[in-house]
Amino acid sequence: MDNRIQLISDGDGLAVVGSPADVEHFLASERLLSLSQDLGPRRLGSLLRAGAGVARAASEIAAHSGRWVKLTEESAQLVKKFGLMESRTPGISHAMVGKPGAIGSWLQVVQGPGSFLTGPAVLTGAAGIMAQLARQHEMGEIRDCLAAIDRKIDDVIRAQKDAELGKMSGAGLDIESAMTVLEMEGRVDDDTWSTVQARTHTITDALGWALRRFDALAERVEGTTGIGDLVRTAKKAESEVQELLVVVARCFELQAALDALRLARALEESPDVLEGRRRALAVDRRRRRELVSERIEHLMARMDAAAGRADSKVLLHPSAHRAVVGSVNRVGITVDEFHRPLGIESVRPALETTRWWDAARDPAQLRNAAAEAGRKAVVGAVGVAIVGAAGALAKGAHGGRDLIGKGGPG
Repeated sequence: MDNRIQLISDGDGLAVVGSPADVEHFLASERLLSLSQDLGPRRLGSLLRAGAGVARAASEIAAHSGRWVKLTEESAQLVKKFGLMESRTPGISHAMVGKPGAIGSWLQVVQGPGSFLTGPAVLTGAAGIMAQLARQHEMGEIRDCLAAIDRKIDDVIRAQKDAELGKMSGAGLDIESAMTVLEMEGRVDDDTWSTVQARTHTITDALGWALRRFDALAERVEGTTGIGDLVRTAKKAESEVQELLVVVARCFELQAALDALRLARALEESPDVLEGRRRALAVDRRRRRELVSERIEHLMARMDAAAGRADSKVLLHPSAHRAVVGSVNRVGITVDEFHRPLGIESVRPALETTRWWDAARDPAQLRNAAAEAGRKAVVGAVGVAIVGAAGALAKGAHGGRDLIGKGGPG
C-alpha cells in the first residue's frame, strides 16, 4: 500500500494507519504530527484477538503502524477535507487517501484491495482502540487541569469526614496499577481486572457527594442578601468550588481509566461485545458530563445573581461590590479550567464591576442607596430616641440625677 494510508474517525478522534513513513509524512503535511499519539504495535496487535475476521488482516496490520489525533477544530478539517464515508459500524467513518506518483498533495482514492481496515470486525476493533486512546488522552488533560487548580486530591479527601470519599485514594491506586498493565502488555488479564471491576461504586459515590455539595453551596449563596454576608459567602465559595472540582475531576479521571480497561477487556472477547460496550460507555460518559455541567451552571447562576445584588449597592459599598465580583470571576475561571479537558464548551463572560460614578448617574442605584440610607437613618433615630427616653425616666425616678451619665448615685 505504497503512499496510501487509511483514515478512521469515531467522532472523538482520528486514526491514521499505514506505513510509518507515510503516516508521519501525511500528519506533518497537515501540521498535526506533534499533536498525534503512536497507536503502538501492542495496540494494533490486540486487533488480532478480536475475532477471525480481524485475524485475516494480521499480515497487513503487522506491516503497518498508526497514529491517533484527538478531533479538534484543526484535525476535524481532515474529516471534512477527505470526505470520510460512514461505515457499517455505527459512528465510524473512514477513507483511503494516497499520493501516487509525482502528485504533490494527498487525495482520496477509490477503496480497493489495499484497503485492509475495511471489514466490520476490523473497524470495530480499531474504534475500540481509538476509544481507549481518547479516554487516556482525557486522563492526561484532567491531570493538567488538576495541576492548574493546584489542590492535591489526597489533601482534599483527608479534609473531609465522609467515609465513602475516603475510599477514593485506594481506588485510584488499584486503577492506576491496572492502567500500567494495559500500557505494558496491551491487555488486561483476569487477575488485574478483578482488582478494579468493583471500584465503579467508589467513584459514583464520590461524584454523588460532590454534586450534593454543589447544590448545598448554591442554596447558601441564593439565601445570602446582606452585603457583608455576600462578601464572606462569595470568598468561601472560591475555596469550596476548587475542592469540589478537584474531587469531580478525579472521578472523571478514574472513570476514564475504567472505561479504557473495560474496552480492553471487550476487545479480548469479540467485535460484537466491543461495539456494544463502546457505545454504552459513550452514552454514560455524556450523561455524567451533562449532570455535572447542570449542577455547575445552577451554582454559577446563583453566584451571578449574588454579584447582581452586590452591584445594586455600589454607591454605599463599592469595595464590597468589587470583592464579590472578583470572587465570582475567579470561580468562573476555575470552572472553565475544569470544563476544558471534558470537552464542555464554556461561553460565560467575566463580570464587570460598576464604577462608582456610573452608579451615581443610575436612577435605580440612587433609589437603592437612598432606601438603604433611609433605613439606617430610621434605625439610628430610633436608637437615639430610646436612649433619650431612658435618660428621662432615670432622672424622674431619682430626683433628676442622670443615671445614664456620670451623675449616678453614689
